Amino acid sequence: MLLDPGWRADDFERLRDDAINFLRVSLRGNNDEELGKEVLNNLIYDGHAYGHHNAGVVSALQKMTVADLQAFYKANYTKDNLLLGIAGGYSPEFLERVKKDFEKLPAKGKHTPKYDAPKAVRGIRVTMIEKDTRSVAYSFGFPIEVKRGHPDFPALLLAQAYFGQHRMSGGRLYNRLREARGLNYGDYAYIEYFPRGMFQFEPDPNLARPGQIFQIWIRPLEPATAHFALRLAMYELDKFVREGISKEDFERWRSFLSKYVNLLTKTKAAELGYAIDSQYYGTPEYTAYIRSGLAKLSVDDVNRTIRKHLRTTDLDLVVVAKGCEELKKAFLAGDPSPMTYNSPKPKEILEEDKIVEKWKIGFQPDAFRIIPVDQVFE
Repeated sequence: MLLDPGWRADDFERLRDDAINFLRVSLRGNNDEELGKEVLNNLIYDGHAYGHHNAGVVSALQKMTVADLQAFYKANYTKDNLLLGIAGGYSPEFLERVKKDFEKLPAKGKHTPKYDAPKAVRGIRVTMIEKDTRSVAYSFGFPIEVKRGHPDFPALLLAQAYFGQHRMSGGRLYNRLREARGLNYGDYAYIEYFPRGMFQFEPDPNLARPGQIFQIWIRPLEPATAHFALRLAMYELDKFVREGISKEDFERWRSFLSKYVNLLTKTKAAELGYAIDSQYYGTPEYTAYIRSGLAKLSVDDVNRTIRKHLRTTDLDLVVVAKGCEELKKAFLAGDPSPMTYNSPKPKEILEEDKIVEKWKIGFQPDAFRIIPVDQVFE
């Protein structure tokens, strides 16, 4: 497939149709949570090379030809561009055979794109996806300069784990929204692009980028509690930025991450993937890099990093819901959104709810856009 592609018309049409169906049916039609996250990524990188889904957009796919693929192949599939990774029980003879096979590629032609910084957002920009769905899903975030190799990466990784480790029940967001109040299923935070999170516990390797994003994923919510839940998430993020984490929580999450990082490279394929990423970022082997960085941290380092890189404004918010116009009116009106429960709650929760139900997020009328779901990724 890499060295002698067939360029058959029937294969091309099948793969193109698969990509279009993925965007229109799998992602847009059947997965509100991943839909919101991918729209958020597109908005953050609007006008940038990353400003579309990895599968493309429907209109471009429909216009694509086999000749387009052949031109891309000719320009990019070269030895200058090649990074060959191999792991496992291979023999020296097998390695030489593979290297010899790849000598078939043309030598010249290295693709070195230049990536500009994403455009700055002022205030809170709200994009609402109108869809016939029973629940409400939120994704919100902003670009960050912190990536692997940045001095603040280990500290921000620990902060993210404490606040909303993916698929873990110990994160702050999960504890306050799901465990304490039963609002929804998942409440997580990320400091790196994390597609397909709906289907997996650990991120895939080889998604390295010259810049990253901080994002929060809140889903799914009942429409009646959706306004309160957004206020609560913003309230918790604001509190997190102002107060940081305690010494006890710092030690607990540092210990957790020092062990958890080993799970990310538990297979040879994953180990190889992270090794390639480390080469891209110019860092040591990933598990050693993270453990060493965590060992040098103090709680003050983490709290300084939180204050420096996280915020509750100048961000994009994506809402996937039915009846977006009514939800927009509620957001702009700013009226209290009190919670009611089917079972008794502790006094501490009820007292905090009184603060949260009136929490001001800072929406502006001209910052809203409502898009029918059938226009997304077109």
